[in-house]
Amino acid sequence: MAVTAAMIKELRERTGVGMSTCKEALVEADGNMDKAIEVLRKKGLAQAEKKAGRIAAEGLSYAYITDDNSVGVVVEVNSETDFVAKNSQFQDFVNNVAQQVVSSDAKDVDTLLGEKWLADESKTVKDALTEKIAVIGENLNIRRFEKFVNDGNGYMVSYLHAGGKVAVLVEFSTTKQDPTLLEAGKNVAMQIAAMSPKYVCREEISEEFLAKEKEILMSAAMSDPKNSGKPENVIEKMIQGRLNKELKEMCLVDQEYVKAEDKETVGRYIANVAKEIGGEVSIKRFVRFETGEGIEKKEEDFAAEVEKAMKG
Repeated sequence: MAVTAAMIKELRERTGVGMSTCKEALVEADGNMDKAIEVLRKKGLAQAEKKAGRIAAEGLSYAYITDDNSVGVVVEVNSETDFVAKNSQFQDFVNNVAQQVVSSDAKDVDTLLGEKWLADESKTVKDALTEKIAVIGENLNIRRFEKFVNDGNGYMVSYLHAGGKVAVLVEFSTTKQDPTLLEAGKNVAMQIAAMSPKYVCREEISEEFLAKEKEILMSAAMSDPKNSGKPENVIEKMIQGRLNKELKEMCLVDQEYVKAEDKETVGRYIANVAKEIGGEVSIKRFVRFETGEGIEKKEEDFAAEVEKAMKG
């Protein structure tokens, strides 16, 4: 069958692959559109394998809550460049990953990758990821996700900062559902995005962590010549003061509320919200994803790359 320009255009629109590659696939498939897509998928697998070694440290963190506030998720999907993170195809894929997590019972990424892809159950999540790698032309990676399920006494709010550089999901425990909680949730989520707390409150911190942190601070203090000769009880008091300062920064409710004009804590802000709505309100849990955090980015030597290319 003769391959026409209209057929090439259709295949490109359906796959996002380049024109010349679409033409080659159609010729190989003798003009059969479905077979041509299969050809591209097979080639996509091969291309994806070549790209899998590239470091994907850009991308998007994304938070999504169902309309009935029953499930909230945060996902991070990485790409190699920030440019791709702004691509609508990539953004749609990230949204589909979030929808997948909402409906999934998976507890880890490997399990999620083996599930049927809800957007097209003829393939797995891994298949969909591989195809997207082939179409976009960069290594992509579903790095992590977190899922909250509302027990009926919660209220969830999400926040995205800088177009997906940071995503936050926060859940309140409350005895009264009130529209005021949406604004309060946004304020708290913005606090989390800006100040990066590790815990809701001090009760969440293990005794082992506190003991280790105190040991580190004590070692640092004892090795400081300025503390030579100081009584042990003075050093102990100094260490406790430093530890308390650290814990105040780590614990959300103890942090100074950034939007307050005075030195009100986040905990006091939430207490005032509870008073305003006439019910009990507390911060139950939160998750904060910062895109690429902890990923060692490859340092590119562009001069060396150019020299290598010039040498063939």
